[in-house]
Amino acid sequence: MAVQVVVMGVSGCGKSTLGRRLAQAFQARFVEGDDLHSVDNVDRMRAGIPLQDEDRWPWLERIGEELARAGKQDSGVVVACSALKKSYRDLLRRTAGPGLGFIHLRGERAALKARMEARHDHYMPATLLDSQLATLEPTDGEDDVLALDFASPADRLQAKAAAFLRQSANSIITDASLPVPAGSARQ
Repeated sequence: MAVQVVVMGVSGCGKSTLGRRLAQAFQARFVEGDDLHSVDNVDRMRAGIPLQDEDRWPWLERIGEELARAGKQDSGVVVACSALKKSYRDLLRRTAGPGLGFIHLRGERAALKARMEARHDHYMPATLLDSQLATLEPTDGEDDVLALDFASPADRLQAKAAAFLRQSANSIITDASLPVPAGSARQ
């Protein structure tokens, strides 16, 4: 079975950056979850209007379809998706099937805000950060989730995420089914 992983967290935490690195390391396809939002959702966020559950469900279903398609094709996929609530993660688990893992990038609000304010190529304004943080439900107790501090060096984040994906007790991913990431200690 190929790797199936959602890199999750609030806007500005580095989901896309880590997701692309993991996809390259595991020879998997990268899916930018933001690209699967409806035009209406993007317009709302651009206007500083927080999304509600009813806005997010169709988007999450599209992400789940991407995960399920990869599972059926036995091809690897890494998706960047906020997955803020446990119910959202549960929907992705049900849709993707066994073997899905989550990497939760989290950290200090001030650092997240600074990163968001420094971005000029994204529609999500920093004014929505507090709404996302209020919506975010803890991942504690979810065995298929590894929480990492987004402020750690990118190489360290990638190494810890890759090790988790290989060693997770609740994952059906095995060492033999994953290529060894470049720069890993197992080379």
